[in-house]
Amino acid sequence: MRPVFVQVQCYPGKTYEVADAIFEREIVSEMYSTSGDYDLLLKVYVEDGVDIGKFIDENVANVPGIFRTLTTLTFKAF
Repeated sequence: MRPVFVQVQCYPGKTYEVADAIFEREIVSEMYSTSGDYDLLLKVYVEDGVDIGKFIDENVANVPGIFRTLTTLTFKAF
């Protein structure tokens, strides 16, 4: 399994709805509300060999109320 971090920018007033919808999908290991340009930070684990872009597109980016996502791939834990 590979940890991937996804930052989510929501339309104004939609953050709680987006967070609830993502939580209901049972795909996140951790989810945080954040300050700055993005509203939520997600930590998801993706199986080795799975297309991460497709996983994010099908499981996160299609949640109503999301304006933009930023995905950060991880390489090695220290």
